[in-house]
Amino acid sequence: MNGVVQIVTTIDDKEKAERIGKELVRKRLASSVQIAGPIKSIYRWKGRIEEVEEWQCIIKSKKSHYKKVEEAIKLLHHYELPEIIAIDIDTALAGYIKWVEEETDPE
Repeated sequence: MNGVVQIVTTIDDKEKAERIGKELVRKRLASSVQIAGPIKSIYRWKGRIEEVEEWQCIIKSKKSHYKKVEEAIKLLHHYELPEIIAIDIDTALAGYIKWVEEETDPE
């Protein structure tokens, strides 16, 4: 068992996705951020079905940093309600876990 999570957010602007990624890594809140896209998102919002092109940020961090990562994303994100979800990493290559832990700030 370890304290590593993968946090996901999406945004409709590639440059803003890159800004989120760079800021999280610069602040050592994440060891890495992968940006994938464009992807097409279809979702229901305020009673309507929406379709938008987005970029997905896949963030590797410590579970203990989740709240700081969430706050940083909310400051940089322009959506009224951004997707910010964390997935616990139960099993992973030991060296990779060590790298994530070493590249993020200690508690």
